[in-house]
Amino acid sequence: MMRTVNVFFAAAAATMLAAPAVAEVEVNIMPGVPSVEVVHMGQKVVIQRNQDQKNTVNPAFAKTSRKCPPFCIQPTSLGPGVETIGEDEVLRYARAMSEGDASIVLVDSRTPDWVERGTIPSAVNQPWTSLNPAKGADPITISEIMEDVFNVKSNEELMDFSQCKTAVLFCNGMWCGQSPNNIRNLLKFGYPAHKIKWYRGGMQNWEVLGLTTVPGG
Repeated sequence: MMRTVNVFFAAAAATMLAAPAVAEVEVNIMPGVPSVEVVHMGQKVVIQRNQDQKNTVNPAFAKTSRKCPPFCIQPTSLGPGVETIGEDEVLRYARAMSEGDASIVLVDSRTPDWVERGTIPSAVNQPWTSLNPAKGADPITISEIMEDVFNVKSNEELMDFSQCKTAVLFCNGMWCGQSPNNIRNLLKFGYPAHKIKWYRGGMQNWEVLGLTTVPGG
């Protein structure tokens, strides 16, 4: 797994918090990085870790065992060229988006009932069923999603991926198949593997680390 983002944080720590001052904290994201400011649905959101050092994980993510299938442990890699990333990379992409980089999209692949409980700030919801023909997704709707969300242009029956976005996808975590399903369908459609990033830890890891969530929408 690449960790180039550490260089980013080291260089940007002094400037990335130039927005609203945050009180001195004891639980930092990384050394010298107490928080990261992003934009979610037009509103500024400060992402930081829960400062209560006695806090415990959200009960929705406290289970250790779920019936498999469908809740089976996912592989570390979903395919050649698809990069598996961690929280630091997600924060880097989210911050870049919030600063105006339109070449990135952070996608919550879960169904709306899960998203309503909380999502990563700056993410958009694209349920795994919406790109899955086996679940009733029709070609016209898929084509519209590909253009509106991923900036993939359609030319009759062909898809033009030359200007597609870097797609960062996640779901509930290492036991969740929703983002892997979205990723596999994107690959079937012809999406360039190197433009797909998978946050395998998803909401499970995000919650375990006490990072900020926002209500989905």
